[in-house]
Amino acid sequence: MGRLLIVSNRLPVTVHKRRGHLHFEPSAGGLATGLSSLYKSYNALWIGWPGIDRKNSSADRDEIREKLLAQNCLPVFLSQREVDEYYNKFCSATIWPLFHYFPQYASYSESAWKAYEHANQTFCDAIVEVWQQGDIIWVQDFQLMLLPRMLRSRLQDPTIGFFLHIPFPSIEMFRMLPWRTEILEGIMASDLVGFHTWDYAGHFLASVRFLLGHESWMGRIPVGDRSTRVDVFPMGIDYSRFASAANSPEVEKEVDKLNESFRERRTILSVDRLDYTKGILQRLDAFDLFLDRNPQYREKLKFVLVVVPSRTMVARYALLKKQIDELVGAINGKHGSLRWTPITYTYRSVPFESLVALYRRADVALVTPLRDGMNLVAKEYLASRTDGRGVLILSETAGAAKELGEAVTVNVNNEEDLVASLETAFAMTDAEQGERLRVMQRRLRRYDVRRWAEDFLNTLQETASAQEELRTRVLGAQARRKLVKDYQQAQRRLLLLDYDGTLVPFFSRPSKAVPTQEVLELLSTLSNSENTDVVLISGRERTSLNGWFGELHIGMVAEHGVWLKPKGADDWEMFESLNAEWKEEVRPIFELYADRTPGSFVEEKDFSLAFQYRRSDSRLGDLRARELVLHLEALTTNLNLQVLEGSKVVEVKNSGVNKGRAAQRWFSEGNYDFILAIGDDWTDEDTFRALPDGAWSIKVGFGTTAAHYNLGSPGKVTTLLRDLLTVED
Repeated sequence: MGRLLIVSNRLPVTVHKRRGHLHFEPSAGGLATGLSSLYKSYNALWIGWPGIDRKNSSADRDEIREKLLAQNCLPVFLSQREVDEYYNKFCSATIWPLFHYFPQYASYSESAWKAYEHANQTFCDAIVEVWQQGDIIWVQDFQLMLLPRMLRSRLQDPTIGFFLHIPFPSIEMFRMLPWRTEILEGIMASDLVGFHTWDYAGHFLASVRFLLGHESWMGRIPVGDRSTRVDVFPMGIDYSRFASAANSPEVEKEVDKLNESFRERRTILSVDRLDYTKGILQRLDAFDLFLDRNPQYREKLKFVLVVVPSRTMVARYALLKKQIDELVGAINGKHGSLRWTPITYTYRSVPFESLVALYRRADVALVTPLRDGMNLVAKEYLASRTDGRGVLILSETAGAAKELGEAVTVNVNNEEDLVASLETAFAMTDAEQGERLRVMQRRLRRYDVRRWAEDFLNTLQETASAQEELRTRVLGAQARRKLVKDYQQAQRRLLLLDYDGTLVPFFSRPSKAVPTQEVLELLSTLSNSENTDVVLISGRERTSLNGWFGELHIGMVAEHGVWLKPKGADDWEMFESLNAEWKEEVRPIFELYADRTPGSFVEEKDFSLAFQYRRSDSRLGDLRARELVLHLEALTTNLNLQVLEGSKVVEVKNSGVNKGRAAQRWFSEGNYDFILAIGDDWTDEDTFRALPDGAWSIKVGFGTTAAHYNLGSPGKVTTLLRDLLTVED
């Protein structure tokens, strides 16, 4: 392994220029905090914007670069105007609200999009300058979603991982983005794409399927001559840092100060960056109602509200700050007294020791965002509670809720639910608090930020190794030349070609997948070549094949081997005697599942039935297909039937009949010294396995296969067939 290149919008170090001097300070923010504690333990280089305007003098830039490189950081210089257009007007005003389910706040500016493209290109240029073969590139978050594709177009087989730290929205939300295709294609150029939760990963896969047409299997998406893996890695924290700090003398002093200030009062803690996604106003309203409903807590508790400034130049955030200020004042005025202020409100960043002390002192942590990718505050609070007490109230729409099931989870939009959660928290015994805490702490201790990074990077390296193995199976230039040469020099040739997914792409309805003029001309020319037999081996019914190819001088196989039509024959013949009486019993089952799956339909052939669900929602279609297969397998055990699972299709046919047996009819009767079989799904595996030694076999797409080589798409198949003719001519 070479170096690890971590790429993010901001470096873990921020540079300021004050009174003519440069100042280097740690950056705030979840990503910088989470990764800065571990990246120095790797042979790593962190690449990002240092937070200072590019228009500073070249001497300043040289000094910044030198000092940052000493800390294993490489600055990408951007002007303040670029940052405003790229970050404030696109990242913050388009992607952030849309991905957090606030479409009413999203703006769609073409100039901001162009700035986003340009900024990603600037990052790409910086990486290309320092990248070396063997380096691993780990791109972080939504500011750089175009970067993986840009890098792949300029580097030779780079290993690229991408991690999204915010939610990936449902397709109904994501499809509102005018540049949705470019975003997906940018991310898809990664070898590995990571998310915090399976929900986000599922939304991404659904968008890829519906908007780009790429299917996925077990989190792997074939894309051309490579595949993209999608997986889930819930980000952890530096657990030991918080747990050890909780008992440090510095924190003890801070806790003593808090005890003196709060006295014997119970404490609720809320720590957030200023943002409308955090649910701060809803939290305050619920606290107001809680005090109305529970007068016994007056003067006996304290709500500590910490809000960290963020995007203060954006009007919506300035308005939110004003609303928070006013609501805090109103609640304190309504419920407070000369001796007691219900809410202690801090609008600034809090030093680490002070933050851990607040975690230590808080009886309840109120972490209730409206939507959050993960939320590390919840985990930091738990790690700091070394005393075995404390209650975490957590919004069910925070990514952390998927891991922290022992927390008191709430629907943040339900004010009654929030109030009830506070009542539950204050009524909870120390024993129950300790039991819940211990379970969550064990989990967080095991899966800390180091384990998160190691899991991602190990999976990325495994994926890169699989990509390398995949590349060795792709029909490359050398193997292609040998195939063409073997074809040219052969005395007698046999071409066994699947149709759907091999000669033409898949369509939402099979009836739309008609052969192009190019395909018809290729088959005609190949079949008219001297000593060359062409056989189409398809799952299609014979009527379609006859209508499209009946005039060509080729052999045909329909319904996966049920019907055969040798070259020059007038009529079809059955491979063996079959019956279709079973269809009356099976058809109602197919129709039931089609009725329950919008967009699906039942296709009936002479001796088979198929449940087609290519136009259905991918998750629902896959679920119904699995249910149908289980149903059919139980039903068909004694009916001599076979259940086939293809690409978005489940088919039932008579067992013992398959493409491989049909193919044997040709190469067992002919004296061929060149045989080539091409197919795309597992029904073609029967053909590949039946081939004699020395035959050429190619699978269209990727995955486990008995074929010797792979090609990425039907377009590459037709190109290969043209190559055969070009050389021969």
